[in-house]
Amino acid sequence: EISALEEAFRKFAVHGDTRATGKEMHGKNWSKLCKDCHVIDGKNVTTTDVDIVFSKIKGKSLRTITFDQFKEALQELAKKRFKGKSEEEALQEMYKLIEGKGPVISGVTKTVSSPTVSRLTDTSKFTGSHKERFDASGKGKGRAGREDLVDNSGYVSGYKHAGTYDHKVQ
Repeated sequence: EISALEEAFRKFAVHGDTRATGKEMHGKNWSKLCKDCHVIDGKNVTTTDVDIVFSKIKGKSLRTITFDQFKEALQELAKKRFKGKSEEEALQEMYKLIEGKGPVISGVTKTVSSPTVSRLTDTSKFTGSHKERFDASGKGKGRAGREDLVDNSGYVSGYKHAGTYDHKVQ
């Protein structure tokens, strides 16, 4: 049974990295977690503080932190973020900020579906050489649709009955 804090750690650890296992977190994802979960408040904790704590917690030649190191880093930031409270209270407040959260995807361009755009991108209405670039379903053919690919196999290029000699001889 994993805690809500560890679940949040794993969600942020794999964000944006297809090879990530969720057991270790990069500095970029650590910064994102701190921004998205409002650990960075601009007064007591800044992006610089977050980066310094990450550098201090991770190993000398490493680029990632484990879940235990992550908790240690939160402890460091909790002291700064919640100054008036005891260490234990500050840490609990910090966990509340993060528990159950996941990465927020912001600044992504929304697709517009206007009649003009849909008419321009409807491949069934294309004519001439542009029509050759797409198959019947409207999916692009890639390089085969842009260039005349020449078949250079065989003694004579473009020979239609290539590979049938053995059948004729018997």
